[in-house]
Formats: sequence, structure tokens, C-alpha cells
Amino acid sequence: MPAQIYHLIAFLVAAVVVLWTTPDVKKIGIKSGRVDQPGGRKIHDRPMVRLGGVSIFAGTILSLMIVWWLGGFANLPPEKEWQIWGVTLGGLGFFLIGLADDLLSLSPLTRLLMQIIVAACAWKAGVSIDFITIPTVGIVNLHWLSLPITVVWLVGMVNAINWIDGLDGLAAGVSGIAAVVMLFVSLFMQQPAAALIAAALAGAALGFLRYNFNPAQIFMGDGGSYFMGFTLASVGVIGLVKIPAFTAVLLPYLILAVPIVDMSAVILARLRQGKRPWVADKCHLHHRLLQAGLSHRWSVLFIYCLTLWVGSLALFVAGVPSSIAYICATTSLLSYVCWRVRKFSQQNRKLQK
Repeated sequence: MPAQIYHLIAFLVAAVVVLWTTPDVKKIGIKSGRVDQPGGRKIHDRPMVRLGGVSIFAGTILSLMIVWWLGGFANLPPEKEWQIWGVTLGGLGFFLIGLADDLLSLSPLTRLLMQIIVAACAWKAGVSIDFITIPTVGIVNLHWLSLPITVVWLVGMVNAINWIDGLDGLAAGVSGIAAVVMLFVSLFMQQPAAALIAAALAGAALGFLRYNFNPAQIFMGDGGSYFMGFTLASVGVIGLVKIPAFTAVLLPYLILAVPIVDMSAVILARLRQGKRPWVADKCHLHHRLLQAGLSHRWSVLFIYCLTLWVGSLALFVAGVPSSIAYICATTSLLSYVCWRVRKFSQQNRKLQK
């Protein structure tokens, strides 16, 4: 069986499982009263079930299990098998932390401590940033710095995806786009195992948009955002960062630039204002777009386009064929959306005068 067939199977199985199970998860959430109430900084105006992460997790894991059973992970060297287990078990750990928060409302310190422990376990299993490649210097082994750098990357990306989950379909769409880009880059870099995980996550995330895009019928909750953030960060580590090339090290940060920059900007803004970094406010990019007068959907579509654009840049940096054409297409799309955003903003200012 051609290797690419396994990636297609992973994508389709994950998408079908999510499409099939999400309505049942929603019913269970309604019956049990596990809903997110409106109010405060929240955008939604009615109670919403926030257990969609259960479907995303189930779709991704079941997809990978089927691909494994079909032989998609055959002939992997031992270290790669450990990495796959590290991603799978780490994803389970982060999903359970997020699910516990959805159900029990854990304190920020408790969540952070649990995240650090699970990330450290994933590092032990091989999901680790062991070296960096510096131009004119070559490969620099990190030694003992590998653990803290890996934990910061994994925990940081988990929270970056969680923080952008503020509008209908935003986190699912951004994660789905990033996973698709990682799929193509991993295949081009001859990292089929990482590509299979990316394919499964892409199918689950994009399948969930059927119920999560505005107007949303269900939220993914912290369980879903934690799982997707960790899986994206882990695929970047085992599929790209471990390749001894400077451009490969840059690729995960470029592909995930939108949530990374958004989180970094928000943290800096809060620190300048004398606030704690984890205290919620309305400083995120999607909040600013809404304040500028954009509709809910246009705000989400604008961030989608940004993610697509940086993804096309990542394809170019990786050396993927026809990447120039992708950059031209996404630049044109982003330019059009920017024009619409500016038009909406101007119309809003006129109405306010």
C-alpha cells in the first residue's frame, strides 16, 4: 500500500469519528449540565456544551490505532516508536488535564504544575529538543537544557492554542490549518510518522468545525485545546526540530506563529499594565478585531488567512515544490481579507460618529 494512503486514511477516519460522535457528546453534556455559561469576557450569549474535546481526542487516537493496525507505522526504528508513544501518552495526559479543568475548574497553578509534569514525561519518552542548529556554528547539543526548553515549548504551545480559543471555530480552524501544513512539511522532510499524527489531528480539527464554526453548536473546551496544542507542538519536535538543519528548527515556530505571537503580545501587554500574565482580559487579536468593528465570522476568517499565509512561508522555507505559488495565492487572499477588514473598520467608525 502506498505510504500516502495511510495519511489519507488517518485524516478521513479522524474526521468521520468526530463528525459521528460530536452530536452524542453534545447530548451527554446537556443532560449532565456540563455547559459554559455566557457573561463576562465570553463572546457567546447562550449556555454551550464545552466537551467537544472528547470527540477530537477520540477521533485522533482511534485514527492512529487503525493506521497502526493496518501497518502504517511499520518498520519504525526503536527511537521513533518511543516518540510516537510519547506523543500519544502525552496527548492523553494533557487531554485529561483539560477535561478535569472543564469539569472541576482547576486553579491556574494546579493546571500549570500538572502540565509541566506531563511535558517532562513526554520529554523522557523522546519528545525532546536535544540540539539546535546555528548557521556557521553547526549543531549545538543542549544537554541538560533540553528538559526546560522542551517543557517550555510544549506547555507554551498548549496554552497558546487554549488562549486563542475565544471565538467559534478559531482554535479548531487554526490548529487544522497548522496540522495540514505540518503534514506536508513532514512528508517532504521524510518524517512519515510525524506526518501520520499531523494527518489525524488535521482530520479531527477540521471535522469538528462542522459543529464549532460560527454559530457554534458545541465548544471543544480545555480538553480539546490542550490536546491539540500538545500534539501540534510534539509533531513539530519529532518531525522537524530533530532534523539537523537550521531551517527545520525554524519551521514549527513559523507554522504556529499566529498563536505564538498572540500569546507573547498578550503576556507583554499584561506585564506592562502590572497584571499577572494568566489573568484573563480582552487583549487577544480576536478581541481587538471585534472591537474594530469586524463581525464574528470575519474576525475568524482573517486569522485563518494569517495562519495560511505563514504556513505558505513555512512551505517555502522547507523547500517544498511550488511553494512560491502557494505564497502568491495566500498573499492575494490575505490582501483581500485585509481590504475587507479595513472597510468594515471604516464603516464602523462612521456609524459611531
